Amino acid sequence: DLGKASIALDPAVKAVRSDDLDSVVGKRAAVELKPGSLLAPAQVTKDSLVKAGEQLVPIGLEPKQIPATALMPGQKVQLVHVPAQGQADTGKTSGTPPETIDGRVVKASSAAPGTGIVVVDVATSAADGPTAAAWVSAGTLRLVLAAPDGN
Repeated sequence: DLGKASIALDPAVKAVRSDDLDSVVGKRAAVELKPGSLLAPAQVTKDSLVKAGEQLVPIGLEPKQIPATALMPGQKVQLVHVPAQGQADTGKTSGTPPETIDGRVVKASSAAPGTGIVVVDVATSAADGPTAAAWVSAGTLRLVLAAPDGN
């Protein structure tokens, strides 16, 4: 997936040189990489994107369930449990807020042709992973972007 190009770079631009390509092969992308762009050393990592004590929950979302804002690796999100269609909205009737789980985007796929479904890999705590997976299975999960500072 990597290519080489001959370009003149300003010394202030930090990019992986073609003779250093072997130093990034086998590493993981730490951010979304755009085709045709320069690769900076900080854009790759040898570390796992899912940390110790976390689980990865794949979430398939229809176009109406995801924000118009592009989902990026590292972005903080909340997984919100909503009542299944046809069930009472206990969050509104009892005055209690809906159940939520904090998470972090690890990867988001492109929209699938025909369906528009986007699969988002979200890292959650190991304790919350099974609950999030159950919400996904039941179709009662919505994804909400957290503020950039995490609040």
